Amino acid sequence: MTTPAAPPADGLDRVAPRLRDMRRSRGLTLEAAAQRAGLSPAHLSRLETGHRQPSLPMLLALARIYGTTVGEVLGELPPEEQPVIRGGRTAPMNADGWTYHQVGASGRAMQALRVVVPYGAQGDLVRVHPGEEWLYVLSGRLRLALGDTVHEMGPGDSAHFDSLTPHRIAAAGPEGAELLFMHTLLQSPDLHPHV
Repeated sequence: MTTPAAPPADGLDRVAPRLRDMRRSRGLTLEAAAQRAGLSPAHLSRLETGHRQPSLPMLLALARIYGTTVGEVLGELPPEEQPVIRGGRTAPMNADGWTYHQVGASGRAMQALRVVVPYGAQGDLVRVHPGEEWLYVLSGRLRLALGDTVHEMGPGDSAHFDSLTPHRIAAAGPEGAELLFMHTLLQSPDLHPHV
């Protein structure tokens, strides 16, 4: 009798200890880091022990708190001299039902991903965090809620917004959606002319 092969690791098993080490190296207690990230200490503890997978918004929040990038949290190598990212070089990562493919260099203030969003994934999760986001729908239909306004988007549609605006991204149909997604760690001063 053969033993079934273990499922391929998606890299998140290495994220948990890295999150713990980054927090400790910055001199933050579990409680202090959790409060800054808007998480409960128990939730952050589960992330640090690998009992819970972090979503992209959680990774963004923790990277900002620790003064680093999502790429470093995920253990990517420092930026290469070569600006071209070859397809298929990195394995996709799964978190909270979404699949993320790196399409930009790591270690940069702007992070670029190709994201597959299945229908019904992440439910009604609303995100609010510093920075900017840009997305471009490649396939399927996407529902983007920005504040009190809901936009239904199709292939070729794009959006660029301040991520301090409460926002929710979901597939609008059972076929799911695929999009290019970019975010920055800081807001552009152009988005806040009143400040």
